[in-house]
Amino acid sequence: MGTNTNSHQGHNQVELKYHRRKHAEEMKQQVISFLFMIVLTLASFAAVIYREHMDAYFTVPFILLLAVVQLIFQLYYFMHMKNKGHSTTSFFLYSGLTVAIITLLTFLTLIWL
Repeated sequence: MGTNTNSHQGHNQVELKYHRRKHAEEMKQQVISFLFMIVLTLASFAAVIYREHMDAYFTVPFILLLAVVQLIFQLYYFMHMKNKGHSTTSFFLYSGLTVAIITLLTFLTLIWL
C-alpha cells in the first residue's frame, strides 16, 4: 500500500508537470496572438490617420480585412474555439455567419441591379 501511494504521487507529479507545460504553451500562444492583434489595431489606426495619402477604395476594405482577421484570432485564441468540445458552438457560429453573408450578398445584388 505504501508503494502504491508513492506510485500515485509520482503519477500526480508527472501529470502536474504536463499540465504546467501545456498551460505555459497556451499562455505563450495567447501573448503572441495578443501582440499580433495590437499590431493589427495599430495598422488600422495608421490607415485612418494617413487616409489623405491613400485611396478610400483601399482604406475601407483594408480596415474591414483587419477586423475580420482580428475576429478570427479573438474566436480561436481567446474564446478557445480551437480546443476540443466546441463543435456545437462552432456549428452555430459558422451557420449564422453563412446566413449573414448570404443575406448581405443578396441585398447588395438587389441594390446594385
